[in-house]
Amino acid sequence: MEENQGNATVQNEVKTKFCKYCGAKIHEDAIICTSCGRQVEELKGAQAQPQVVVNNTNVNKNVNSGRYGSEKNKWVALLLCIFLGWIGAHKFYEGKIGMGVLYLFTWGLFGIGWFIDFIVILCRPTTYYV
Repeated sequence: MEENQGNATVQNEVKTKFCKYCGAKIHEDAIICTSCGRQVEELKGAQAQPQVVVNNTNVNKNVNSGRYGSEKNKWVALLLCIFLGWIGAHKFYEGKIGMGVLYLFTWGLFGIGWFIDFIVILCRPTTYYV
């Protein structure tokens, strides 16, 4: 658009560019698109980010996936807990001899430990490690 002011001609054209994400027409100096809100240009004077190179050459193999102890079956432990839990049979099965002896002499910690162990074993995965 041109306007005549005496002998001088003034141009009021606004220089524009297109957003590389949504294609909207935006001002030439715009850094963020006014339509989609994405950054279309780098900030002037911004510090260059350091380039990070990740060289992962880890070839270690875990034999038992980091699990320690021996593999136990939930259902065997649960049946032992139900029928012989008052004498600590499920504790002996898990290899916890001291707790098994304690259960043996206290009748499953007076029934309270027996009941708690039943719930705990019931919530375990089918194969667990002790």
